[in-house]
Amino acid sequence: MSDKPIIAVLLDRLPEGCVLHDAEDLRPYECDGLSAYRSLPLAVVIPENVEQARLALQLCAQHVVPVVARGAGTGLSGGALPLADGILLSMARFNRILDIDVANRVARVQPGVTNLSISTAAEPYGLYYAPDPSSQIACSIGGNVAENAGGVHCLKYGLTTHNIQALEILTMDGEHMTIGSAALDAPGLDLLALLTGSEGLLGVITEVTVKLLPRPETAQVILAAFASVDAAGAAVTAVIASGIIPAGLELLDRPAIHAVEKFIDAGYPSDATAILLCELDGSSVDVGVQIEHVNRVFRDAGATELKVSQNEAERLRFWAGRKAAFPAMGRLSPDYYCMDGTIPRKHLARVLNRIETLSDEYGLPICNVFHAGDGNLHPLILYDANRPHHHR
Repeated sequence: MSDKPIIAVLLDRLPEGCVLHDAEDLRPYECDGLSAYRSLPLAVVIPENVEQARLALQLCAQHVVPVVARGAGTGLSGGALPLADGILLSMARFNRILDIDVANRVARVQPGVTNLSISTAAEPYGLYYAPDPSSQIACSIGGNVAENAGGVHCLKYGLTTHNIQALEILTMDGEHMTIGSAALDAPGLDLLALLTGSEGLLGVITEVTVKLLPRPETAQVILAAFASVDAAGAAVTAVIASGIIPAGLELLDRPAIHAVEKFIDAGYPSDATAILLCELDGSSVDVGVQIEHVNRVFRDAGATELKVSQNEAERLRFWAGRKAAFPAMGRLSPDYYCMDGTIPRKHLARVLNRIETLSDEYGLPICNVFHAGDGNLHPLILYDANRPHHHR
């Protein structure tokens, strides 16, 4: 069918303001955080409730028009990239926290609720939501489920799939389904894990039940500086091999350190070739013992400087630098391409050195900032989309 019937039908059946179709109105939706790829949809539908979302899906199914669901658009994989012959379904107006069940440590939220808002709402009860992507101030929980997002604390507390209990979804035909349950373990196939990370291909999320955790008694961060990425990589392996699983264990190389310091002044040593941020949490006694142990491991691995956060403000400042690393790239380059791959921890130094070689070979600067504890790399390839030879 042509594009005119579906747009006309949507405009006719949905309330005013729910359907955008002028080119300039569509422009903000042409890509997600992966701006190297862009496409304008036929129209953008922004429903206000489940019935409107269901109707939009049913109409698109009847007219054989594809639909791409979108959360906050902060993803870096192109998961919210529109199709030129399809409809983009934005869930931005589904932004309410429906219930916080303190006794059972869960919260029911709509998909447009930001990641950080959940922990903020749960804070008065001594609870929080563990997955914390760098974009947590803006990214939506629906998008987190669609991408199976992690964050700097995923080493100990897992990804989104480990921290949700149930989903309410709509299929492409508009059928409502509940995946998971109020119980910790639902019978049958693990469809909840299947849906998590499926990027909207299997259903549009309309509600998420997330698990909440008690805030630890104590949390402190060790900032360790190293003169080489080889030493930093070896330190990561040594910490895990020693039997300690930190809450988070992140690595930034020299270009990333310099970008972050100019952007946010996190207190990172500018003369370091690489730094590690290692957070330990739990009881005060346990954290004290673990900090002493990890400091010894870092010194044995060749750390040139060690700092331990002395209060909550300093702990947050250390993490603020790591979480600001992606936006800090804007000071270095108009565009960047974020890679996302996981390698064995013991090969971290080898891969980082190879990345540096490729950076020199192709003349494209690369900053490395990533989840070192589980070997999840994020090389940020800096380029200028306005320079034709950078598109090779």
